[in-house]
Amino acid sequence: MKSPQKFWDNVAPRYAKSPIKDENSYQKKLAITQEYFRPDWSVLEFGCGTGTTAIAHAPHVRHILATDISGKMLDIAERKARDAGIENVLFRQGTLDSLELQAESFDAVLGLNILHLLEDAEAAIARVSALLKPGGIFVSSTVLIAELKFHWRLLIPAMQVLGFAPHVNHFEKQALVSMLSNAGFSIDYEWQPGEGSVYIVAKKVIGDRPRISL
Repeated sequence: MKSPQKFWDNVAPRYAKSPIKDENSYQKKLAITQEYFRPDWSVLEFGCGTGTTAIAHAPHVRHILATDISGKMLDIAERKARDAGIENVLFRQGTLDSLELQAESFDAVLGLNILHLLEDAEAAIARVSALLKPGGIFVSSTVLIAELKFHWRLLIPAMQVLGFAPHVNHFEKQALVSMLSNAGFSIDYEWQPGEGSVYIVAKKVIGDRPRISL
């Protein structure tokens, strides 16, 4: 299996041209997220891909730091931001582990269609908690591989061997909710728009301290 960076670099051009599978659900997620935002907020998005969501949210907050492991994805994202006249999004290559980020420095963190792709989703959620200010929100949209239809769960390993699919984690919704709770979050909003996926807005409980070192 290719490294995550090489995999996403290779698929970046095709990914950028792919239409959103469920436009109505995507627009609803944008709208719900923006209801939480405030004009003075600082936002982090990890796994931002080609920047579509960061660019859509940019007018609603003060600043967005949008990160991704793939430089090819970020090249496309930067072009899209320039074309859209967006100046308050900074794109940086790296991961939650590799980037030097200050504790409790963000009002919101976005992890959209990314947690199921990580080697250690639980550690990533703990890292997010450490980066958020008390009362800040973590917005996630996650494919629950374990809840997909059986034929998809059989097909994914074969696609991985052929280099057509990245690493994925197989966890159910309850496991994800437990990870969030263990990291000091309470679920403020939950919506499951389709089979095998869940959108969650989780709030960092005021008074919780970061659980991992930065």
